[in-house]
Amino acid sequence: MRKVFFGILSIIVLTFITSCSTAVSKRCTSPEDNSEHHYLMGMKALEEGKLTLAKEKFDRAIYCDEKFSRAQSGLAIVTAEIAKTYEDLKLREVQVERAFEFLKKAKGTADDNADMFDYYLARMRVYTALKGKEWLRKVEKAFKDVKNIDVDEKKLVYYKGKEAADYFMGIAYLEALEFQKARDKFADVLNSKREGKWHGLADKMWKKTDKIVRAMAGITVGDVGKKIAVKDSITRGDLSALLIDELQIDKLFSGRIPVQSQIDVLKPEFIPADIMNHPFKQEIVTILKFKVRGLEPKFDETTKAYLFKPNDFVSRGEMAFILEDVLIKLTGDEKLATAYFGTEKSPFPDVKNTSPFFNAVMNMTSRGIMEGELSGEFRINAPVDGAEALLAIRMLRQRVNIY
Repeated sequence: MRKVFFGILSIIVLTFITSCSTAVSKRCTSPEDNSEHHYLMGMKALEEGKLTLAKEKFDRAIYCDEKFSRAQSGLAIVTAEIAKTYEDLKLREVQVERAFEFLKKAKGTADDNADMFDYYLARMRVYTALKGKEWLRKVEKAFKDVKNIDVDEKKLVYYKGKEAADYFMGIAYLEALEFQKARDKFADVLNSKREGKWHGLADKMWKKTDKIVRAMAGITVGDVGKKIAVKDSITRGDLSALLIDELQIDKLFSGRIPVQSQIDVLKPEFIPADIMNHPFKQEIVTILKFKVRGLEPKFDETTKAYLFKPNDFVSRGEMAFILEDVLIKLTGDEKLATAYFGTEKSPFPDVKNTSPFFNAVMNMTSRGIMEGELSGEFRINAPVDGAEALLAIRMLRQRVNIY
């Protein structure tokens, strides 16, 4: 009788366990509905800036497997990126706490060194996104930890290679405005192997940071200049700040006015309404005071008023026009404004000799202050990036012997 009882009990327990495991397995049953697939799709969405989709994919990966460490790492990164978008400090703090909770879970559920690689990369990316106290030191610590891991690169299903750590360390240094260190890390990626997943991105970032390092060579760049240097396009407000903070044209222009009383009465004709709350208001006011051509107020059809439009991007043609006027004011050579009038043929296929920017482009390129492309074009309508602006200012300083 006892044997029959235990036999029946065993069948009941086995049936219960089987039914439980079947219930779990039925959560994700189709071939592509599995943790690894959703994790990869989440990382792809993350890199494309699709944060909501990335979160959904990581959540699904964890639904399929609650102990899937890499999805927890992905959730930590995407939650940190979401936290960056919140202006409300309390809401941001909640997201920050969640990001670190996901990191803790990622470490706790890690099965092998491949999982730990993802975990340390997530730590690097979370600290880079959130900043905070001594954030760069913490990124460097995580970088050191990940470099000490002995991992089979074939198991790095998303990152593919260990050089991914160098790439994201380079991104961290770039965010910290440590341009030379960033350039060196991107170079480490390029030197790691002949070709890899991160080579294309690293090559692009190396060229960007190298241009910034070259632009800063020989000049002391302040905090404003460093922050603008990383921008892919600069605004009229940014350029005003660079001209004042890095070129110090207020002092230079004042030094070319012989009578102090004339300097004292210099002031803008009016203060445009759209710069009242702008962070570079004082720099813009100074630019307006000296009437720098190309940085005057513009008539706005919507408001029927003259506005400075500090957030409008500056094109390369406009940059040449503005720097030409600065050069004229610094040298006192008014003939520069018409030096290339009557030139029959333009050396640049995208800048006709009838263009209002032609004379300025020729003045800038002939003096090496700005450069054309290897293709022969000047890219007159392309936006000026921060590194280009710093490099042009550095060259302008050299041409007029400003030290």
